[in-house]
Amino acid sequence: MSEKQEESYNHVLKYTGIFGGVQGLNILVSLVRNKFVAMILGPSGMGLVSLFNSTVLFISQATNLGISFSAVRHVSELFDQGDEQRITHFIRVVRSWSLLTALLGMLVCILAGPKLSSSTFSWGDHTLHFMMLSPAIGMLAITGGESAILKGARQLRPLAIIQVGTILAALVISLPLYYFFGQTAIVPVIVLMALVTMLLTVRHSYRLYPLHLFGERGILGEGMEMVRLGVAFVLAAVFGSGSEMLIRAYLNVAGELDIVGLYNAGYMITMTYGGMVFSAMETDYFPRLSAIGNDARQRNEVINRQCEVTLLIIAPMLAALMVALPVIIPLLFSREFMPVVGMCHVTLLSMYFRAIYLPIGYISLARGDSWTYLVLEAISYICIVILVLVGFRWGGITGTGYGLALGNVLDVVVTASYASFRYGYRPSGSVINYFLIQFFLGLVIFLMTFVDNLVIYWVAGCLLTFVSFSVTLYILRQKSSLWNALVKKFRAKIGRE
Repeated sequence: MSEKQEESYNHVLKYTGIFGGVQGLNILVSLVRNKFVAMILGPSGMGLVSLFNSTVLFISQATNLGISFSAVRHVSELFDQGDEQRITHFIRVVRSWSLLTALLGMLVCILAGPKLSSSTFSWGDHTLHFMMLSPAIGMLAITGGESAILKGARQLRPLAIIQVGTILAALVISLPLYYFFGQTAIVPVIVLMALVTMLLTVRHSYRLYPLHLFGERGILGEGMEMVRLGVAFVLAAVFGSGSEMLIRAYLNVAGELDIVGLYNAGYMITMTYGGMVFSAMETDYFPRLSAIGNDARQRNEVINRQCEVTLLIIAPMLAALMVALPVIIPLLFSREFMPVVGMCHVTLLSMYFRAIYLPIGYISLARGDSWTYLVLEAISYICIVILVLVGFRWGGITGTGYGLALGNVLDVVVTASYASFRYGYRPSGSVINYFLIQFFLGLVIFLMTFVDNLVIYWVAGCLLTFVSFSVTLYILRQKSSLWNALVKKFRAKIGRE
C-alpha cells in the first residue's frame, strides 16, 4: 500500500473510530436509563414513548427544511476559507432560518394535533398531548441550526460534550418523573429533554459565535440556496420518519401497544446500537466525498475505503451482539422483552449489507443529484414499510425483523446497481473479500442461534466472534499505521510508570 493510501486509510479509521466511540459512550450511559424506564413503564409505556417520539421526529424533519444538514456544508466551506466576516454573516442567516422553521414546526404540530391523535391511536383522545409537544419541535429546530454551525466549524469536542451531557440529563430527568408519575410524565420528559439539549448546544455555539439579535435586511433571502440543498434531504428524512411512524401506528392498531414497545426495543438494539459506527458518515465522510468533483477513480477509492473500514469495524460488534442478545435483552430492558430476540438476530445479520449500502448511498448527494437521492430513499422506505407489515402478518414480531433484513438487502442491490450505471462505481476486490469473510462468520453465528444446546451455542459463538475480531485486527494492522502508533504510545506510558 502506498503512503498516500495508508494516510487515507488512517484518516477514515481515525474519524470513524472517534465518532463511533462517542456514540458508543452515549449508548453505554443510556443503557441504565433504558433498563429502568423499561422496568417502570413496561412494554406498553415504552410503546407510548415510541409513538410520541416518532411523531416529534416526523414533524421536526418535515418542517426544518434540511438546515441542520445543508448548513454544515456552507459553514464548512467558509471556515476553510478563514473569512470570519462572511462566517459571522452566514451564521446570522442560519439562525434566522432556524427560528423561522421553529415557529413553523410548532404551528404545524398544534394544527395537526387532532389528526395525529385519530391516526395514531385507536383509543382515547390524545390531541392535547400532541399540542403540548409543539415546544419540543421548535427547540429541535434551534438545536439543529446551532449543531450545524458547530459541525461546520469542526468543533468536535463540544459536540461530544453535548451528546454526553444530553444522555446524562435524560437519566437525571426522566427516571424520577417516570417513577412518580408513570406514563403521565412521557410528554413533559420529551419537552424537557428538548430544552436541555437546546441549552447545551446554544451554550457552546453562542460562545464560539455570539448571538446578534438584529441582522441586515433581506437576510432570509440569502439562505435560499442552503434551503434548496436541504429540501431533498429533508424529504428523504420525512419518508424515513414517516415510514417508522406508519409502522408503529399499524402495529398499535393491528396488534397492541406492547407490540410497539417490543418493535421499538428491537429497532433500537439493531438499527441504532448496532449501527453506531455509521455516525461518522455525515460528519466526516460526506464532506470528503463532496470535495472530489468529477474524478470517478478517486471517488471510487474514497467510497471503497469507507466501505472497508466501516465493515471491518462493525462486523465484530455485530457478531458479539448476536451472540450476547439472550443476556443483553434482559439487562437493557427486562424479561418481558425476550420475544424480540428473534427479530434482532435476523436484523443484525442484514447490517453487514447496510455497512456497504450507506457509503454508496451518499454518492448522489455528493454529486448534487439530490432528487435522485430522494427517489432512491423513497423506494427504499416504501419497500421497508411493505416488507415489515407483511412480515408482521406472517411471523409476528420476529417477522418484522425479516422484513427489515430483506429491506436492507434490497437497498444494497438497488443503490449499488444505480451507482454503477449512473456514476461508474465499482466495488474493489478488498470490499468484496472482506464482506464475504465477515458475512460468512455472521451467517454461521446466526444459524447457531437455532441450536438448543447452550454449551455448543456459547462456545461456538464466542469462538466465531473471536475469529471476526482477529480478522479485523489483522487487516487493520496491515493497512494502517494507527495500530503501531497506539502500541508505541501505550509502551511509552507503561515505561514512564
